[in-house]
Amino acid sequence: MLIKGLNHLAFITPDMEATIRFYRDLLEMDLTSGIGHDGFRHYFFKCGDGAVAFFEYEIAKPMAYDKFHGSPTDRPIGFDHVSFTVDSRKELFHLKDKLEAADIEVSGAVDHGTVWSIYFFDPVNNLPLEASWDCVAIASAPAILDTNPLPVAEEGASPQPGQWPEVTAPTPERQMIAHPGNGFAMRDDFVRRGLVRLTPDLKEVLDQQQSMEAITTAAE
Repeated sequence: MLIKGLNHLAFITPDMEATIRFYRDLLEMDLTSGIGHDGFRHYFFKCGDGAVAFFEYEIAKPMAYDKFHGSPTDRPIGFDHVSFTVDSRKELFHLKDKLEAADIEVSGAVDHGTVWSIYFFDPVNNLPLEASWDCVAIASAPAILDTNPLPVAEEGASPQPGQWPEVTAPTPERQMIAHPGNGFAMRDDFVRRGLVRLTPDLKEVLDQQQSMEAITTAAE
C-alpha cells in the first residue's frame, strides 16, 4: 500500500488560542508542533497517527458553513465534514457529555450500521465535526450495500493494475531532495532543544549533503 495514512488536514482559524483550548483541552488532542512568525502561525494537533492542523493569520475568518453533516447540497464546496475515531461506546458518550458540559450543541448517537456517531461543530471555526465508534470490524472488503453498484467498486478493494500509466522514469536517489519551505528552520531548533529526533533516512540525506558541501569547499 502506497498511502499509509493521513498525515494532516489543514484548516484556517482566526483565533489560535481558542482553537488550542477546544482541540487540546476539550477534545484531548495533543498539541504536537507549530511555528509562528510575522503574524502567521501553523499548529498541529495529534489525531491518531496523523494530525489536524490550523493556519492563523490576520485576515482569517471562520468557515461560512451552514450545511449539516452529510446533507445534500448543490453548492461547489467540495468538503462535508471531519470524523474523529473514539475507541469505544463509552468514550463516544464521554465526549458527548464533555461537549454538553461545555454548552456545545451535539447530536444524539446515530447508528450507521458500521459506526455509531455524534455530530457537532467546532465552536471557534465553525467546522462540521463528527466522532465515530467503529462498532463492527470489516472482515472482507469492500463491504458495500448499493442498490446500483458501480462496476469499478466491484473490482475489489485493492489497486487494480493497468488503470494508470506505469512509471518509466523513476527519480534517481541523488535527486530525491527537498527545497526549504516555511518551517524549515524549526527542525534545527527542535533538534538543539531535544524536542525531535531525525529519522535514519533524513540523517543519511543530511550527512550526504554535508559531505558534498565539504568536498565543494575543499575544491574551492
